[in-house]
Amino acid sequence: QVQLVESGGGLVQAGGSLRLSCAASGRTFSGYAMGWFRQAPGKEREFVARFSWSGGSTSYADSVKGRFTISGDSAKNTVYLQMNSLKPDDTAVYYCAAGNYYRAYLSANGYAYWGQGTQVTVSS
Repeated sequence: QVQLVESGGGLVQAGGSLRLSCAASGRTFSGYAMGWFRQAPGKEREFVARFSWSGGSTSYADSVKGRFTISGDSAKNTVYLQMNSLKPDDTAVYYCAAGNYYRAYLSANGYAYWGQGTQVTVSS
C-alpha cells in the first residue's frame, strides 16, 4: 500500500522560509516522478514543482521559480520542497503526489498517489 506523508507546514511571515517533506513508502519509486501541488480556498489545485527519481530532473511553476527548490533523497524515499521568500499568495494546502514518470507532469490527473496535505499560511 503506497503512502505519502507530508510534514513541515506551518505559519510564517512574508519573506520567510519553510521546508516541506514527503516521505514515500509502499513500493519502489524508480521510474516515478514526485510532484508538489497546492490548493488555496476557492481555487483549483495547481502544480508547484516536479522531481524525477531517474536523473533528478526538476520542473517548476512560473510563480515559484527562483524561490522554491524541489529535491529528493533516495536513501530515505523522501522528497523535499524548500520554500524561500514566501508571499501571502503562497498560502494553501500543499500536497505531495507520485506517478509514473511518463504520465505525471503538470496535471494532477497524471499522479496516481496523493498525500493528505499540509497547511502553509504566510502572513503579511
